[in-house]
Amino acid sequence: MKKVKVIFNPSSGRQSTERKLDRLCKLLLDDGYLVNKFITKKKDDAMLETIKACKEDWDIIIVSGGDGTVNEVAKGIAKSERKIPVAILSSGTVNDFANYMEIPKNINEFYEMIKREKFIDVDLGKVNDEYFVNVAAGGILSNVGYQVLPETKMVLGRLAYYIEGLREITLQNLESINLNIESEEYSLNDEVLLFIVSNSSSIGGFKKLAPEADVLDGLLDVVIIKKSGVQDLANIFINIFSGGHVNHPNVLYFKSKKVELKTNRDVPIDLDGEYGGKLPATFEVVPNAFRIII
Repeated sequence: MKKVKVIFNPSSGRQSTERKLDRLCKLLLDDGYLVNKFITKKKDDAMLETIKACKEDWDIIIVSGGDGTVNEVAKGIAKSERKIPVAILSSGTVNDFANYMEIPKNINEFYEMIKREKFIDVDLGKVNDEYFVNVAAGGILSNVGYQVLPETKMVLGRLAYYIEGLREITLQNLESINLNIESEEYSLNDEVLLFIVSNSSSIGGFKKLAPEADVLDGLLDVVIIKKSGVQDLANIFINIFSGGHVNHPNVLYFKSKKVELKTNRDVPIDLDGEYGGKLPATFEVVPNAFRIII
């Protein structure tokens, strides 16, 4: 008998998500699986429950939530000695990582995926003592994810991020950061508007923001948007949809196993849509650290 721990964040997505999850649990129970559902109430609940599950004899974890909830489960795995396989049922606003991995959203297809038990070990990113599944970022727009209220996300969905993004640009007036970058590949100091250290290519709903990123290559993709005028920024963002923005002279794009970022003032770091501390910070890849079901 396979034992399945379900970790569900009710604040991610809409009420229909819980109905879908209950249907999935019924399918698993009818097929002989032992299922236990844990509902998160506050930050770090998913991480702590994952650590607990790793100490016990659970065979599979199903996480239902947005990128932030998936982040907590991955962090719990990374901090544990057991690498329990994780199935990701999208229910948040953006769900970049699940979309990038093309994990099914249809419950019947998701159920069949669990039964196949096809596993893959993907990389994680690490920032000081924190981890990220998809992306770490800082600068303009990077703190939008954790500034949008949960109730606003539920009502407006992706539109909530765009509204907050417009407000952020208006308030900051494109204020740049003096950023020092140290890595094997690049060492420089420059005025930048945004830095992104990514594990996958899909960030904030943009599928090619880090166009060559691969969760299996043992590397992180670094995207730096330098201080730019309005016309250059417009050109950069228009080309984000095709991935052509990385060819702009004001965009620095490279791969690295480890990169250190320092700045002359407090700059918050966004980790998978949640607050993740401030610079200075060292970003490094942790190869094959997260086992997922696909």
